[in-house]
Amino acid sequence: MQLKKINTALQQALVALGLTEANELQQETFSTIKSGVDAVIQSPEGSGKSTTIALNVIQRLDKPFQLSPRALIICLDKAKVLEMVEIFDSLNKFNQLRVYYVHDKTNLDEDKNQISLGIDVLIGTPNQLTAMFGSAGFDVNQLKLFILDDADLIFKNRYEPKILRLSESIEKVQRLFFCSQITERTEMIAENIMIEPLFFEMDEDEETYFEEE
Repeated sequence: MQLKKINTALQQALVALGLTEANELQQETFSTIKSGVDAVIQSPEGSGKSTTIALNVIQRLDKPFQLSPRALIICLDKAKVLEMVEIFDSLNKFNQLRVYYVHDKTNLDEDKNQISLGIDVLIGTPNQLTAMFGSAGFDVNQLKLFILDDADLIFKNRYEPKILRLSESIEKVQRLFFCSQITERTEMIAENIMIEPLFFEMDEDEETYFEEE
């Protein structure tokens, strides 16, 4: 993988999957995301935004550490949560980060109990995450990444109050929005909760995140 200082274990997983060439989306955003700045990243549907998220989370967190989650990934619904989990299953084989997921159909008490045992990455829907963080008293100070997948759809479905509530409970964290379109609402919320966010817009003809060798 032609990326500067990519995590060795992550590189190993990519090679094992036959994924050797990064496309424009990753090349344009990898260094910026790694630097820790806030960003809104727009790329067409099917261009690998979810894979981009998983890669950068694994790159940043590297290995299991402490009890409280260090990356929070918010997805639109159960299907999107499970899709994200599947991507992590493929790319996280050698880093072995502790990934846990929740959605509107999971049991809240069981979710809180499992998370209290120690995780690195928490993936979930706006409803379930809001309920968890509102009642469980997690140490949000350990969070390094606050990520929205399909941010435009999340806001279109009126989850803005829940996202703002979650964001307000976290002080120092890198905030990243991934979307297919940078809508007026997405841009407004980004400007409201991010620190000098950068905006990336990928070309419509970029259809794949990786090219197989």
